[in-house]
Amino acid sequence: MSKIQDKFKELKSKNEKALISYIMTGFPNENATLSIVRGLVKGGADILELGFPFSDPIADGPVIQNASTVSLNKGAKIEKFFKIVKKIRKETDIPLVLMTYTNVLYTHGYSAFMLKAKSAGIDGLILPDMSIEESKEYLKSAKKNNLDTIFLVSPNTKNDRLKKIAKASTGFLYLVAVFGTTGVQTKIHKYTIDAIKNAKKVVDRKLPIGIGFGVSTPVDVKKYVSAGVDAVIVGSANLKIIENTSSSKLQNKITEYTKKLKRSTRI
Repeated sequence: MSKIQDKFKELKSKNEKALISYIMTGFPNENATLSIVRGLVKGGADILELGFPFSDPIADGPVIQNASTVSLNKGAKIEKFFKIVKKIRKETDIPLVLMTYTNVLYTHGYSAFMLKAKSAGIDGLILPDMSIEESKEYLKSAKKNNLDTIFLVSPNTKNDRLKKIAKASTGFLYLVAVFGTTGVQTKIHKYTIDAIKNAKKVVDRKLPIGIGFGVSTPVDVKKYVSAGVDAVIVGSANLKIIENTSSSKLQNKITEYTKKLKRSTRI
């Protein structure tokens, strides 16, 4: 059983859902990243999703795109990313998921990239643009390196395709809450609640379901938890805090915000 699967099992025994916190690694800089991670862990995040910047992030809204651009401009390189991951891993055994895009892995070679990711301390991967039809080599390399493969589905994914994607997914299934890109939303749609119920029925408890894109308040978390998700993924809202907070106050601000979200994951 992977570290991510272990975490879901542990939370289930405590009647809690997972809080998955996303940050862009290296934004606004390396020291801040480590400080933010400490804040997230102290605040009670269960899994960390670490973004590695990409020049054409199709699934990301303006807040994450900005963080990606800042990181790239500061010379974000994959070797530097893995160094930061190793530093994070020295401080905490929290499950770590790498979120990036297929081309980053493809240019390095799937197997070579995953070997480095695993030895740095990564437990799973999210590639929003990885299609199930082209995932054979990716899945083979991930299995060989004992890395979870987390695929995305949307509210309008048809059931036969949903089954295929769920079969290829390990760790959890990432359900996109809204049509479009990530961002801080203001409304929870009925179609999202319906999609959660449908995905639960199709997956039939074989895999945890996480919801992301637009989750930003404890009220959002509570509503999605009530609808039956196993995890909530918060990203853009974290980056907004990072953008608007001085470095001296950042860790505490992130801790307080994360605590509020985590409280809402308890059933």
